[in-house]
This record gives sequence, structure tokens and C-alpha cells, in this order.
Amino acid sequence: MTIARDAPARLRFLSLEITGRCQLSCPSLCYAASGPTRSHGTMSDDDWFRTIDQAVALGAEEIQLIGGEPTLHPSFVPIARRAVDAGLRVRVYSNLFRVRDQHWRLFKHPGVRLATTYHSSVAAEHDEVTGREGSHKATRANIVEAVRRSIPLNVAVLDGGDHERAERARAELAALGVRDVHVGKVRAVGNAAGTALPSTAELCGRCGDQRATVLPGGDVAVCEIGRFLTAGSVLNVGLASVLSSPRWAEASASIPRRTDPTACHPDCQPSNSDSCDPGKNDPCDPMGYAPAMTGQPAAAVPALL
Repeated sequence: MTIARDAPARLRFLSLEITGRCQLSCPSLCYAASGPTRSHGTMSDDDWFRTIDQAVALGAEEIQLIGGEPTLHPSFVPIARRAVDAGLRVRVYSNLFRVRDQHWRLFKHPGVRLATTYHSSVAAEHDEVTGREGSHKATRANIVEAVRRSIPLNVAVLDGGDHERAERARAELAALGVRDVHVGKVRAVGNAAGTALPSTAELCGRCGDQRATVLPGGDVAVCEIGRFLTAGSVLNVGLASVLSSPRWAEASASIPRRTDPTACHPDCQPSNSDSCDPGKNDPCDPMGYAPAMTGQPAAAVPALL
């Protein structure tokens, strides 16, 4: 099937996966299969700057910096500041394993928001998920520090079937002063999929809808979760050309769309520019998730860092 499009759909939200490198491996969860041995990709600083400028020209309102761990990229701060200076809201999704002084200064900027993932209130359980001893202590300490510095913080707690663990983590975060906590399902993509082939049934049905993701090698995907659906590279043509291409139209059309307006929580509507980012998996379950029919928890959403 070939679908033509005269002009790209309006872009509101763009995720930039600026690196595949991460201090953690999250062997059973990471949607991007990131880790300590992964690279920063082939996009140069100028490539990222140009992509940000092109996103602004297409009407983007917000940029999300993800990875891997975005703060590990040597030019993380300049990339973030380029987006801020362009008038965009910037959302940084970090594992908060290590935060440098220059990062805290950036996170205090009124145009920047911070998000992370917290796997358990029990250190051994959290460390088992991340694949690194001491990750719970480091992340928890930096969550406390963000609250102390009055930095707005969104924390995702992933529920892979152990509802009590997720609830304990949510309760602890509330006690620490975190006001924005989302408990989300684990989707069977990336490491969580094991040997299974990626499926559009794991997507929420909003991918490619005024949003896109640029991966470390320049490929443009419908979203970070749907990274297996790409439609060109910003290293070859501009972002506008990718989003107006037949390949992009076909990739977007392959995603099952929600037709029931009540299928999603109000927080997951197209009017919310970041409604389907990694930190808000709870409002929009995967299209293939039907708990009322199966009585089982959702198939395993990737770990977010």
C-alpha cells in the first residue's frame, strides 16, 4: 500500500534519543536495549542542532531527550540548551544514577522538566531490574535531591505483575515528596520482548500522531516504543521530508488506532503533547492489552532506562 502526503503532519512532540549508552542494562526491561557498551550513534552535534531547528519549523512545542542515558552524551547540555533557546519545552528522561552540577543547573531552568524510573523501594529488587548494584541508592538519593532543590520531577513505576511492589514504590515516592508518580504497564518490546518479534499491538495507538523519535543513528521512528517502525533518516534528508514521505505515512497507518474516545485516560489525549512518552505508560495501555478479557496483567512495557 502506498500512501501519499503533500505536506508533513504538524509536529508537536519530538523525542531525541541522543545515545544508546547507559550505566544500567535493565536486562529484562529496557525498550532500547541500552547499556554500558553501546555507542552515542552517528549523529553529530550539528546534526542534532539542525534537527531541533527543523522541529521548531514544523511547529514542535516540546523536545524529550532520552537514551540510553542522555546525560552521558558529551554534548547533552548544549543540545538541551539549543532546544531551550529555540523556545521549546525540554523534557529530560534520566536514570538519575549520576547527576553532575551542570545537570542540576540545567534542570532548574523553568523550561526544563525532569523524569526518571523507580523500580522498587527495596534496593536489591531495584538493582536486580537495572542490572547494577548500587543503582537504587544512587537514583533514590538524586530523587531526594531533586525534591530538595524544588525541581519538578515525574517518576514512572513499572508494574510487571507484582502490584504490591509497584504500590510500595509509589507510596515511598509520595512520602519522599514526589508529586507526579505514574504506575505503568511493562510492554513487550526491547529486552522485555525476549526473542519475540516486535508487534504494533504493544503500542498505545498514538505513535506518529504529531510526534516522532529520532534515534542515535538518525533514523526517524514513530515513537521510542515503536522504534521498529522507521521511515527514513535525518542524515539523508530533512525532518520535514521524512514526515511527508510515503514511507512515514505507511508506517503510521500500520499502527492500530483507538476509535473509542474513552479508551484512554484523559491524560492521554492528542492535545497532550507528551502523553505517550516513557513516563506516562499508565494512561494508554498497549492496544493488545485486554485485562477484562484475560484477567492477566499487561504484557511485559519496556523499562524506561
